[in-house]
Amino acid sequence: MAVLRQVWCRHLAVSLLLYVLLHSMDVHARPANMSAFKDKNPTGKDENEILPPDHLNGVKMEMDGHLNKDFHQEVFLGKEMEEFEEDSEPRRNRKKLIEIFSKVDFNNDRSVSAKEMQRWIMEKTEEHFQEAVKENKLSFHAVDPDGDGHVTWDEYRVKFLASKGFNEKEVAEKIKNNEDLKVDEETQEVLESLKDRWFQADNPPADQLLNEQEFLSFLHPEHSRGMLKYMVKEIVRDLDQDGDKKLTLSEFISLPMGTVENQQAQDIDDDWVRERKKEFEDVIDANHDGIVTMDELEEYMDPMNEYNALNEAKQMIAVADENQNHNLELEEILKYSEYFTGSKLMDYARNVHEEF
Repeated sequence: MAVLRQVWCRHLAVSLLLYVLLHSMDVHARPANMSAFKDKNPTGKDENEILPPDHLNGVKMEMDGHLNKDFHQEVFLGKEMEEFEEDSEPRRNRKKLIEIFSKVDFNNDRSVSAKEMQRWIMEKTEEHFQEAVKENKLSFHAVDPDGDGHVTWDEYRVKFLASKGFNEKEVAEKIKNNEDLKVDEETQEVLESLKDRWFQADNPPADQLLNEQEFLSFLHPEHSRGMLKYMVKEIVRDLDQDGDKKLTLSEFISLPMGTVENQQAQDIDDDWVRERKKEFEDVIDANHDGIVTMDELEEYMDPMNEYNALNEAKQMIAVADENQNHNLELEEILKYSEYFTGSKLMDYARNVHEEF
């Protein structure tokens, strides 16, 4: 267990650094030993999107192996997630949710079946895919300085470090002359992880150059079966305690090392374990033999798996299906709005029939 926890801590430390690098352009927030050739006044241009995100919209697990807490909302709302803020006006949110219900209800019988929900989930997942493609186009152009349609690892590395505050010209010169970049240990570990992922995204015949489609696989492994396999392999490597390249329930629910300081923190840990246990036993372990193989995890992770989408639809319906007819009526989805949208609606039934 100590070895597993050490691996978790190492992985979480890298994930935390990736998160900080992705979301912060504050020079003072970076480690001091990264200042060797850093601009004192970096430009305000935000190029952080060139870093592969830890969170992938519409995918059930994060890159670090944690469950995606927003998955249900992402596959139900798609790009409309941003419209359901916690402080949004409840009546406006209710009207928006009613509009979404009418779209999911494909046959207009005022009841959503599992097949209709499956169809909607696939549509919203494709929407996330298209958004990733659009963002990738901008990111690719940002790291393709000569516009030749291909990016080398060194070109990407220059842009990556420049977006973190380093002087781009000095970085490029040092790389050209094979000089030491003098980055801190954690940043170097991130670069090595990115380099491994870079070469995994280089489709045969391997030429050590990424075109726009390969760069998409680099940033968004859910777009490539090969990269999805690589993502699964990395997750299993970090969770697998005995090295058999499979996951037991105890391995899947193991928590990173830490001290529980109070009952509230203990409750959070207990909820975390309970959620992972349920997901492992009910969903990921397809044949219910107590072992999750890489193939099972890959099927679970595949966002365009129609069988998974149907299972997800049934689970989502079961949460709010108070009359147990295996369908969702408008009143039910409004009552359980927090599950579907993250926004709790007050007086959910008021004027429902009038507005619908």
